[in-house]
Amino acid sequence: MTAGMKLKSSLTSISTNLRYDSLTLMKTEAAVLREIGKPLSLEELEIPELRRGQVLVKILYSGVCGRQYNEWKGYYGEDKFLPHTFGHEGSAIVEKVGQDVETVKPGDYVVLTWIKGKGIDAAPCKYKNNKGETINSGQISAFSNYAVVSENRMVKVPKELPPDIAAPLGCAIPTGVGIVKNTLKAGKGSSIAIFGVGGIGQCAVIGARLAGCKKIIAVDIYDNKLELAKEFGATHIINSKKENPVSKIKELTDGKGTDFAVEATGVAKAMEQAYESVKAPGRVALTGNPRKGETITIDPYGLIYGKELMGTKIGETYRNEEIHEYAKMCINGELKLDKLITSKYGLSDINKAFDDLEKGKIARALVKF
Repeated sequence: MTAGMKLKSSLTSISTNLRYDSLTLMKTEAAVLREIGKPLSLEELEIPELRRGQVLVKILYSGVCGRQYNEWKGYYGEDKFLPHTFGHEGSAIVEKVGQDVETVKPGDYVVLTWIKGKGIDAAPCKYKNNKGETINSGQISAFSNYAVVSENRMVKVPKELPPDIAAPLGCAIPTGVGIVKNTLKAGKGSSIAIFGVGGIGQCAVIGARLAGCKKIIAVDIYDNKLELAKEFGATHIINSKKENPVSKIKELTDGKGTDFAVEATGVAKAMEQAYESVKAPGRVALTGNPRKGETITIDPYGLIYGKELMGTKIGETYRNEEIHEYAKMCINGELKLDKLITSKYGLSDINKAFDDLEKGKIARALVKF
């Protein structure tokens, strides 16, 4: 039996068991954010009846994303939806579908994503805990055994795709690779600097390699992440705690600067450095999430000579077909995502996962169910 056949058999077994369990299943364990900056609590939640466009899924893996760390820390300001569930990328098996759902059916193997795709944009689910308290959720949540997700936040993928590799297709890959491919449109032989090589940044390195960039410069403050970036295709690495990244990038590019830059830290200083490191004309894409109220200062002179400072949302990945394309590339071994996943945790260790993320110990971590 081939590895692909074994995986198909495993997923079929999971799906069969889930269909049986769904006859009696009423509750799920989920990570809940109750107070900004405080540890997530694990709570038993009642799964409500599905509404139009909603889908009940069994989570297999969920990705631990820096954006959710920022949300947990309160960096985006007031959170009006407390208490609420968490998680916005993952892999899952469809258990049950609500009214008018047409893109998936029970037993389908899917990537969960916060990217809006085909299907109904359903109302957010509202759970109840064992005290009868309402626990809010968005159109997607993934830090739970089971979750109610909007139809348009999932994409069916081939069962040859391992479920741990599938999880980052919900955010990290389409964002990181998409920035290079869709936003910057980096071409063969060009140069690029990537500031911050966590999950998104590492995927941008992958995207730069796939685009044929000749010079790929990774910048970070953690040596372990920089070494990983080299494995993904970075030709040069810079620890910005040890040397000035702008000066070093200029040195590596004969004083000119790179053709492109990606900023994936959300730190204002890094955003300014990314802008300074690009030549004119050249393009800079900001994808890191800054804290609410934070500002940056740039010299506008470069803009006059064609330098472009760009925002980007999910790497301009708006079609289910692009996630299908990335899934095929994973199966074919082109993306090598197994190296991206540096740690796996159980749901009971979700707070440790965020702590390790804060300390720079991980690139992309997964919660395994």
